[in-house]
Amino acid sequence: MTSIAFGTAPAARLRLTSRGRMVFGTLAAIPVVAIAVALGIGAGGAHATLDSGSTTFEYISVAPGQSLWQLAEQVAPQADPREVVADILSLNNLESGDVQPGQELAIPAEYAH
Repeated sequence: MTSIAFGTAPAARLRLTSRGRMVFGTLAAIPVVAIAVALGIGAGGAHATLDSGSTTFEYISVAPGQSLWQLAEQVAPQADPREVVADILSLNNLESGDVQPGQELAIPAEYAH
């Protein structure tokens, strides 16, 4: 005799197609995106205004034959010329100490007269 069990069915396997995986992945990502937006992840804290800065610079013109080192000694005789040259290079966004006669250079406020 053969015994037949009633009420038990073979286990069915769930198979997802590529479209089903895409839908499932999208549904799983929605809460993550919603939380990121709610918390402001990636939001910058910068605030732009139309107000102009109140920083003003004194400008000095390079004389013929004058080096940046000589200019630094002239502008700030009490300071270390290496620091003054570095500050002038940084402020004027210069890559080297080569200057041309008549070139206008901004002087850092700490060295201005």
